[in-house]
Amino acid sequence: MGQGWSWSGFFDYLFNPYILSGAVTTLWLTLAAIAGGLVVGCALALARLSSHRWLAAPAHFYIWVFRGTPLLVQLIIIFTGLPQLGLKLSVIESALLGLILNEAAYLAEIVRGGIQSIPVGQTNAARAVGFSSAQTMRYIVLPQAMRLIVPTLGNSINGLLKTTSITSVISMEELLRRTQVLIQEKFMVLELFIVAAIYYLLMTTAWDFVQRRIERHYGRAYGNAATPPAVPAEPALEQR
Repeated sequence: MGQGWSWSGFFDYLFNPYILSGAVTTLWLTLAAIAGGLVVGCALALARLSSHRWLAAPAHFYIWVFRGTPLLVQLIIIFTGLPQLGLKLSVIESALLGLILNEAAYLAEIVRGGIQSIPVGQTNAARAVGFSSAQTMRYIVLPQAMRLIVPTLGNSINGLLKTTSITSVISMEELLRRTQVLIQEKFMVLELFIVAAIYYLLMTTAWDFVQRRIERHYGRAYGNAATPPAVPAEPALEQR
């Protein structure tokens, strides 16, 4: 049992290199997951928007499965289930794969919602003046859709910074896992959890500043009009 609150212990671990390294791992894990998730998610969104059923149906099934099951279960299946099928992944590989596959399902719906929010008349007009489908998407649809996508995408990144803590169940050495290791050694439960909470708060607050700058960048092209409501998304990522 702990011996009560220790200010010296709190300040010692507030700047502890072991904890700081875990926070850095949380950051790069988030960046890698959002980058991979965007690539897969955009492909899924375009597949869902396709008029070809052989593309739309598998994409819809993928999104249904990964949004309908908890990330925790997905990680356990990847880390402990795939080796039974002859595919053994490391902890890092399993964590990245699980986060990317899960995030892609949510990002696909965000991107699809943003694209579908653009009036079809603009697409028809672009095609009428000779734009190809790819040119229409690049020059007409996406620039407008990004203004709607960015706020919700930013919220997803904010949530993912905290959701990475779930990877601690497969021993991923991120912020929460390293905090738990120190708690088992030092028995400073409250002090160390508050230190971890402060790091999460600092990271999400820093991202909030970045997100606002990105939103202003995409909003400038449309004057001073207020940013429109974000594309509807699923509940907070940390509840997955």
